[in-house]
Amino acid sequence: MGVVLAVAARDGHGLGKTTRSSIMLVAGEGVEGDAHRGVTVKHRSRVAKDPSQPNLRQVHLIHAELFDELVSRGFSVKAGELGENILTHGIDLLALPTGSLLLFPSGAKLEITGLRNPCHQINGHTPGLMDALLDKADDGSLIRKGGVMAIVLISGLVSLNDTITLILPTEPWIALKPV
Repeated sequence: MGVVLAVAARDGHGLGKTTRSSIMLVAGEGVEGDAHRGVTVKHRSRVAKDPSQPNLRQVHLIHAELFDELVSRGFSVKAGELGENILTHGIDLLALPTGSLLLFPSGAKLEITGLRNPCHQINGHTPGLMDALLDKADDGSLIRKGGVMAIVLISGLVSLNDTITLILPTEPWIALKPV
């Protein structure tokens, strides 16, 4: 089990989102009142390539443990500032397989679709922050630490301090890739 430490949304595009006491997840669309809500892609870079793509980036989640790591490296980041809709604690989001389900007390259900690919806007928060969200594995491959993306399967409210129940998909698992 995990817990929700913060929730956030923003009507317009830009890096940060405003924290709230709760957000409404809308099935097949995303977060009510958020610029990235929609059946098709809403992230500007994705829209420029093909606006008819399905929106696999309806909800952005980051694990609070990343913030602890960033603080240890000299960065100061608060909830919502990296564009996340849900800040979690207690679930290793980056280690989840594609198709993992997150359930909330309201009945809301998310399906993890992939990794967030950090964009250069993050350096607008603090120079060097984007590099801190990327790492190299022993084999030289890129490790993206900027959270995960999800789609909303069942609508419902997600609030501060909600518990999160994790349901893993049937094996064999498929590792997360950027979406």
